Amino acid sequence: MDLVTASPTTPVPVRPLRRPWRWGAGAVIIVVAALLARSIATNPRFEWSVAWDYVFSRQLAEGALMTLQLTVICMVIGVALGITLAIMRQSDLWLVRRAADLYVWFFRGTPVLVQIIFWFNLAALYPVIAVGVPGLEPWVTLDANTIITPMAAALLALGLNEAAYMSEIVRAGLLSVDDGQREAAQSLGMSRARIMRRIVLPQAMRVIIPPTGNETIGMLKTTALVSVVAVADLLYVTQTIYSQTFQTIPLLIAASIWYITLTTILSIGQARLEKRYSRGAHEVDTTPWTHRVRISLARFHAPVPRRLS
Repeated sequence: MDLVTASPTTPVPVRPLRRPWRWGAGAVIIVVAALLARSIATNPRFEWSVAWDYVFSRQLAEGALMTLQLTVICMVIGVALGITLAIMRQSDLWLVRRAADLYVWFFRGTPVLVQIIFWFNLAALYPVIAVGVPGLEPWVTLDANTIITPMAAALLALGLNEAAYMSEIVRAGLLSVDDGQREAAQSLGMSRARIMRRIVLPQAMRVIIPPTGNETIGMLKTTALVSVVAVADLLYVTQTIYSQTFQTIPLLIAASIWYITLTTILSIGQARLEKRYSRGAHEVDTTPWTHRVRISLARFHAPVPRRLS
């Protein structure tokens, strides 16, 4: 029997496999989302008009600025000290490695809230902080009650705690660089410090940036804990206002909107940094988002028949 060959110009229809459960799941999600949105929008107890008024209030704006300042300063402390600890944990000296390990063990093993309260009450242990050589007259003598303010306690607790986690992130990034890179640099006569600064760290940034961005977003929300020592961050300002007006729900909604907005801004910055440090490592998708949306929507329909070439 002769085989019938298709003409090169004959269209060959290609239809996707029927998956009705996809449509069912999509319909359920849409219905649930619509019901939830309707319930939130129509429930008068949310007091959306009051919430939006507080979103643009000066008090919450100042609290959000304080939260952002705490996040930036604590992350700078955490990243700088975390890099130092990560390098110490790769040192050839046993005592240096163990000291870094002990630091990480302690600060990862105790809750952040406990550390904040501990630093805030440091004056109970050391009323006077003296700097100098033991056995001689101290060079500087400071009153702990004056130095350890609520803001200082918050910065110390959050910054030092973050350093323990950043050291693990940086160490993972350093270990991701192939040892051959270091050996090649050493063969050229480069010092260990220069190898770390010019070769290892730039390549490790691809591994370090994503979890560091995640830690930054986490730090933004962790700063809410400083309200226990009366630092005027976003949550503390919110609590102060609703303790007077008794409008708890609208104020919590307003604070949540501020947190979500700041988190979104930080997420965009993280994506930009990841894109910058990933250049050359893998292909970057430059397809416009409008074209990606059209492709996604087209998957619900049968594709247009194509002619064989």
